[in-house]
Amino acid sequence: MATVDFMQKIIQQTPAETDQDHLPLLVHSVPQIPDRTACLMRGQPSPLNALRSGLKTLLDAGVGCIAIPCNTAHFWHRDLAGLSPVPVLHIAEACCRCLQQQNTASAGLLATDGTLKAGFYPEVMESAGISLTLPDRHLQQQTMQGIYQVKAGQIREGGQHLLRCMNALLDTGVERVIFGCTEIPLALAHTDATQLEVGVDATQALAAQCLRWYRQQDR
Repeated sequence: MATVDFMQKIIQQTPAETDQDHLPLLVHSVPQIPDRTACLMRGQPSPLNALRSGLKTLLDAGVGCIAIPCNTAHFWHRDLAGLSPVPVLHIAEACCRCLQQQNTASAGLLATDGTLKAGFYPEVMESAGISLTLPDRHLQQQTMQGIYQVKAGQIREGGQHLLRCMNALLDTGVERVIFGCTEIPLALAHTDATQLEVGVDATQALAAQCLRWYRQQDR
């Protein structure tokens, strides 16, 4: 679902008048890649070999740029970018760009345990002078429960759960909340929330970065 959501967000943001105005996409969607959070938090099998295989598949097919619509997988971004002759976009940098465009000074982060442990969001935000608030232990447990509900197909239940988590982060005083897991905005769209405009959708930001890259190419 997260992959399809990412593709839809590229299409929705493309100012196209004809089919030919849209981005050409090659998609490598393999759900059997080992769980990224389980690897980082519990020492379970690493997804790196599978990610490298996916990278090779896309490069062999002739892509000019690569986007990974999974936040936690960006723990291995340096490894993959180091192997790639074409740009590998970074989802946290795309989010940071959105926050800067909105003149945001402070943000909260909803993400998986693995993404929090990976630490790349604080690193990117700190370099941009944006104050980042992470959930406390209880709120993070609630966030993970909501994320895994969505992964299990319980989208509405997970959405309500994640909406409460978002509101709890907003109560800490942050200006905006980063939806740093691709399942989060997908689920929140199935709620009756009226304040989603204070959220920064990492998937949407990455899709926008893809469009910027494409427009810069000589075609």
